[in-house]
Amino acid sequence: MNFKEIQELLRLVSKSGVSTFKIKDGDFEMTIKSGQVQAVAPVVVAAAPVVPAAVSPVVPRAEEAETPKSGGQAAAATNYLEVRSPMVGTFYRAPGPDKSPFVKVGDRIEAGQTVCIIEAMKLFNEIESEVSGTIVKVVVEDASPVEYDQVLFLVEP
Repeated sequence: MNFKEIQELLRLVSKSGVSTFKIKDGDFEMTIKSGQVQAVAPVVVAAAPVVPAAVSPVVPRAEEAETPKSGGQAAAATNYLEVRSPMVGTFYRAPGPDKSPFVKVGDRIEAGQTVCIIEAMKLFNEIESEVSGTIVKVVVEDASPVEYDQVLFLVEP
């Protein structure tokens, strides 16, 4: 291939929107990679709802929207109250790796008591319970990500 043919090839590849083009002609071999990035549609995957093993069915979000939330946020099928995450971040049960957890299953908690820490943007936020009762289940694994309004603990009043 001569210089003019290579220039024409480069012009055609850049107009076509192809990101990679390879040509081989005898001993001559050339690969053209353009700086254009082809847009790929994002794939959205809906997460399956998490149903705690020791608890009867948890109310789906659609049903929650139909019933007004009470101050205790009681689950419809059980008598358990829920301690929910007020933010998105990483859930920690203890104040440090070598420290004991704030609360364990069977512990009695009072409203305003710190029950965990959620790290968001390198800030550690102490999360206080809005309910009083006995911890029945810790729903979230330690050091795992949590979403806004996700159930963290189930509490028996």
